[in-house]
Amino acid sequence: MRISVPTIPLLSTRSPAPQRSLQEAVEHVADFLLPGNVTILTGAGVSVDSGIRAYRGNDGRYMNPNYKPLFYHELMDESSAGHAFRQRYWLRSYLGWPAVRDTTPNPTHYSLAALQYAGVAPRLITQNVDGLHHRALDLAPGTKNHSILELHGSLHHVHCKHGHAVNRTTFQNWLSAANPQWKAFADEAERTGNKPRTNPDGDVAIEHLGTSYSSFIVPQCPSCLLEDRINSVHKPEIVFFGESIAQPVKEQSFRDVEEADRLLVIGTTLATYSAFRLLKRAVELGKPVLLLNVGPSRGDAIQEIERIDIASGLIIRDVVRAVLGTTASENPVVAKMLRSGIVKPPEDDTQAQAGVK
Repeated sequence: MRISVPTIPLLSTRSPAPQRSLQEAVEHVADFLLPGNVTILTGAGVSVDSGIRAYRGNDGRYMNPNYKPLFYHELMDESSAGHAFRQRYWLRSYLGWPAVRDTTPNPTHYSLAALQYAGVAPRLITQNVDGLHHRALDLAPGTKNHSILELHGSLHHVHCKHGHAVNRTTFQNWLSAANPQWKAFADEAERTGNKPRTNPDGDVAIEHLGTSYSSFIVPQCPSCLLEDRINSVHKPEIVFFGESIAQPVKEQSFRDVEEADRLLVIGTTLATYSAFRLLKRAVELGKPVLLLNVGPSRGDAIQEIERIDIASGLIIRDVVRAVLGTTASENPVVAKMLRSGIVKPPEDDTQAQAGVK
């Protein structure tokens, strides 16, 4: 089996996106949104201001040249090799989870939530697995979170190979109990602030510690034990490289595009085909598409789409105010959303504030 990591293909000779001032960009994006019934597709770039690193920088290349993701078949392999892969994955994920767990939505998350709440963009599809779009929409009482489709799943849930599900906080506690030495290491890193670098999927790089993964214990599933089964094969509710998206999610993503009048794409290189095919579908149906991103993307070869080369965090609040008019200040929920959000990009990744995935 040969499975490759998605990359940005060689770009066409299409000319660069027109240079626009921030005010021109605000007006253009607002005009695009004003007719309403927009579906929004987001990538890792929208979470960079929350402190979650993007995979790729402004040039479309992986910012960590040593990035080596685990593939689905490796994680689920029941041989001794698969066990070793799971030890590697869950140790790194154990150390990286607190950084993801403790992040909070930034102004882009809240601004897009305001557009959903106001009915301008009733559907949002995200490639991100951090759950921040849901947390932003929590400010709107009664809003149905099923209007957010997590295309690649969520880090906040784990299930064993027999389908027993548990929330990630509980699973983290299981890992802590089984690995007291790593619990002590994680507590010390938290106390000193000397935390390992965390990727958007919660993975961390710890090779510099010179450690072996073989000592890490992945606990047995308690529900399986009650059924007289021994099973330590656990998987987070995310789509791994080499794994297919669940058919209901795939179908819903196409419906979300087909039922919209236009598609706004934010903070993504569209390197993964599951996202790129949604843009292609919108173009096939003759729907207007606007890409708001910094740096190259897979969509650059498609002549029908418009591009604006600006980080969403620089303009999105003003865009929403322009679209919603007096509602932006008079509606207490919308007003609170537009006042909310932290801006704290990773210290060593400030050059990639647009972020891409």
